[in-house]
Amino acid sequence: MRTLPILLTLLVMALSACSRSENIPEDTPEDVVAYGDWEAPEVDMQNLDFGAIPFPNLSDYGLFTGKIREFHAADRVIGYEPVSALFTDYALKSRFIWMPEGTRATVLDDEEGTMDFPDQTIIVKNFYYPADFRAPTKAIRILETRLMIKRAGVWEAFPYVWDTDQTDAVYKVVGAEIPVKWTDLTGEDQVINYIVPNKAQCKSCHNVGEEMQPIGVKAKYLNFSKGGQEAENQLRMWEGHGFIPPFDNLEAFPKMAAYEDEKEALDARARAYLDINCAHCHRAEGPASTSGLFLTYEEKDPMKLGIFKTPVAAGFGAGSFTYDILPGNSAESILTYRMGTNQVGAAMPEIGRVSVHAEGLALIKAWIDSLSENP
Repeated sequence: MRTLPILLTLLVMALSACSRSENIPEDTPEDVVAYGDWEAPEVDMQNLDFGAIPFPNLSDYGLFTGKIREFHAADRVIGYEPVSALFTDYALKSRFIWMPEGTRATVLDDEEGTMDFPDQTIIVKNFYYPADFRAPTKAIRILETRLMIKRAGVWEAFPYVWDTDQTDAVYKVVGAEIPVKWTDLTGEDQVINYIVPNKAQCKSCHNVGEEMQPIGVKAKYLNFSKGGQEAENQLRMWEGHGFIPPFDNLEAFPKMAAYEDEKEALDARARAYLDINCAHCHRAEGPASTSGLFLTYEEKDPMKLGIFKTPVAAGFGAGSFTYDILPGNSAESILTYRMGTNQVGAAMPEIGRVSVHAEGLALIKAWIDSLSENP
């Protein structure tokens, strides 16, 4: 006689399971992270003691209000997005910037649209993973927040690691190694040990002429419209907030392709990928200048781009190959070999990833395979 209640129970469980969308992961945020309820106290950013930085906690800056994991921006903190982004082990990112009241940046008249920022500018980048990339706004776990702050004309970097209940992040000068797992867009489970760089390592990439400088806040990265309308152009948004001077024509600023946009030309996409992922080092003013391999979007010299170029001192990092780029043959190009390995001393970039960016590697392979032997 106990069969009927058991069958009813099973039926209810089955109906409940069927009511869930097949394309949305079943985990709720609470299943993945035990979120805390603590909310940050309000901070007057105009009166921050910049001489006391770095503060112990991210919340001490007042960049976000309430539950700071939700990234509700404080006054004069604006979000922005570059047209193409650096690969960091598939981590998703959100970016913000703050400048003191009455100040603004200046766009310099160079080929990249480099910006000169006022003292006390704070640039913010958050790195996070959803439990399932098919539901990117659910079950989010923030791993780190990196701050770049300009004081007395000098930029400094400060890494903050988030606590387990996602209420705040703590300054970690030595960085961290954090196990992280997620389900990718194909439904496959992924597991890595994510590396938060230490303070000293930040300058390995943010290095122009041996001085620390921001990377992703140049006109060429911000001169694009997420929705296709000029009003949504990132530079127009900065202008509207008073963060750069008023201007008449967007065409006056350089711009770069979006490497993920398959409607863009293959050459432009590949060059954009190499620029944002490699050119912070591989440029005349960068720490890899002695290599002679310059991968900025604006570079025109085929040899400097690596075409039929032999490496200066790659050692075993070159594998068994002769040229950085062998046109028409990505399988025998050093560039794709180094992008496709995780071996220490051979992998490129040297820091910032522990996994291979499969999509980026496929893009560069397709580009090299399309190149003629007579560029």
